[in-house]
Amino acid sequence: MSEYNYQGKKILIIGGTGTIGNHLVRRILEDEPNVIRVFSRDEHKQYEMRNELQAYSQKLRYLIGDVRDQKRLSRAMEGIDYVFHLAAMKHVPSCEYNPFEAVQTNVIGTQNVIQAALENNVTKVLFTSTDKAISPTNTYGATKLTAERLISAAEYQKGSKITVFSSVRFGNVMGSRGSVIPLFKNQIIEKKEITITDPDMLRYMMTPSQAIDLILQSNEKARGGEVFVLKMPVIRIGDLAEVLIEEVTNSHKIDEQVAIRVIGLRPGEKRYEEIMTNDEVLVAEETDNMYVIPPFFSKSENSDNLSSIPEIDMKPISKRVIRDWLKSESLMK
Repeated sequence: MSEYNYQGKKILIIGGTGTIGNHLVRRILEDEPNVIRVFSRDEHKQYEMRNELQAYSQKLRYLIGDVRDQKRLSRAMEGIDYVFHLAAMKHVPSCEYNPFEAVQTNVIGTQNVIQAALENNVTKVLFTSTDKAISPTNTYGATKLTAERLISAAEYQKGSKITVFSSVRFGNVMGSRGSVIPLFKNQIIEKKEITITDPDMLRYMMTPSQAIDLILQSNEKARGGEVFVLKMPVIRIGDLAEVLIEEVTNSHKIDEQVAIRVIGLRPGEKRYEEIMTNDEVLVAEETDNMYVIPPFFSKSENSDNLSSIPEIDMKPISKRVIRDWLKSESLMK
């Protein structure tokens, strides 16, 4: 059993067939919950998960549905204790070219989750946001920022309802479907070339295990309206590309030279990401492994104590650490 106790609880994971959802399902199963309902649009991914987790068939329920459908969400939440809202349109170019689709999923979908949770007296709802919500320059970031604000505002608009709403802010998750790692691996094997926007681009990066730990820690600490931010390491994209070239060419016995081609920024893309705004830094409370941004309707203890303002480390991690992470999470398979 893990350190987070969900024994006997009923869990709904929205977007449960994605990379993070899949890892979260497996981690919570360690706690012997009453049931985990896996909610997603992806029939094929549900089929794959059902086959992989046959040993837990008595604990798992697979629900096809869309966050755009509030009635379906409400039915899915009947009797549920904890909701983890992971579903989103995540790819920056897709959101740029289909902005209202991103609004319907990321913004209206989140409001639907809020309403369904209130109707069903869910104990806690944890929403997963992104570092791209900070000073957004793209549709994806703007919709996730709006969704964050909806979650925080729900805490103060819920009246006598018991549901606790909070958010967790991610960087890039290594190996996820939105990550560059699967793309780079395929390019190395198939094209003997990697395309990167800028080798000096910096990205906050975390492993799937770190992401799950952040979700579970945040859900345990949540009292309502907070945004939790992991102290994520920074990776230089050029370093990641070079490590992947070395590892993939060795593992696949590729003798040809693999080139790195710089293609420039995509629409809406930033060269450097942030994890907090300047105003959030002034009020954030710091723990050993995360920052806690208090609800924007409340006064933080930090707001009058400028000596406690956290400093954010922007020094990229080494290639050795990148290589160790890739191997420890089995991301080189």
